[in-house]
Amino acid sequence: MTFRYLLLLTALLLPVGATASELLLSLRGDPAPGALLVGQTRPGAAVMLDKQQLRLTESGHFTFGFGRDDTGPARLYISEGSDSETYEITLAHREWDIQRVDGLPQRTVTPSADALARINAEAAQVRQARDTDSTLYGFTEPFIWPVTGRITGVFGSQRILNGEPRRPHYGVDIAAPTGTDIVAPASGVITLAHEDMFYSGGTLLIDHGLGVSSTYLHLSEILVSEGDTVSQGDLIARVGATGRATGPHLCWRVNWYQERLDPTTLVGEMPR
Repeated sequence: MTFRYLLLLTALLLPVGATASELLLSLRGDPAPGALLVGQTRPGAAVMLDKQQLRLTESGHFTFGFGRDDTGPARLYISEGSDSETYEITLAHREWDIQRVDGLPQRTVTPSADALARINAEAAQVRQARDTDSTLYGFTEPFIWPVTGRITGVFGSQRILNGEPRRPHYGVDIAAPTGTDIVAPASGVITLAHEDMFYSGGTLLIDHGLGVSSTYLHLSEILVSEGDTVSQGDLIARVGATGRATGPHLCWRVNWYQERLDPTTLVGEMPR
């Protein structure tokens, strides 16, 4: 049992009342807005997050995430037969940056009616891919950075585009030259490979299991196809500046179903 796990249990995940057994075998992650947590219980147990039942793999792994605006607390309830445990999860506080992005083509900031129809159709494709609910195990792996470079945009920051306030940014932007290799941060199956979306240009999505997916935007080249299985470290695409972008970079995003998460909570420091 690591110090981080002990800290999590004692400071942010507190048992409520007496417990009859040890059903929570492990829990990885720091509870905070934008974070993904991965746990394991006994195979066959039932796990609830507040009123939502969580799916389990055959090995008893489960996962859940918190959105940018979640404040908590949340309750994790685990039961098996007559045994049960309840934990209260306190979310750490986070501050969000304000990021100004100028020089974008105005048509991408205030799109036409025809462009909006295309945008809505493409968004529906992405939502459908993110709703994939497989029993893959990729989400249990310690994620790695898909590309290295200077971080130019962070999760949760309020975006001001060409002087106009817009939605928060839901990914991490990594600047790198066009053509730089992008690798899979964890194993999974390709559920979306689109060469040219209005906002995101070349767009790729990987299903890692139990609703966890990762997305890669502004790609210059996609090297895999929908339905392909990839392992951690496999080459999947190359950096570009397609779609709404002011320069070559990777926008990397992570979701738990439709809940947007901060990819940096899954990886360590950017490799130098």
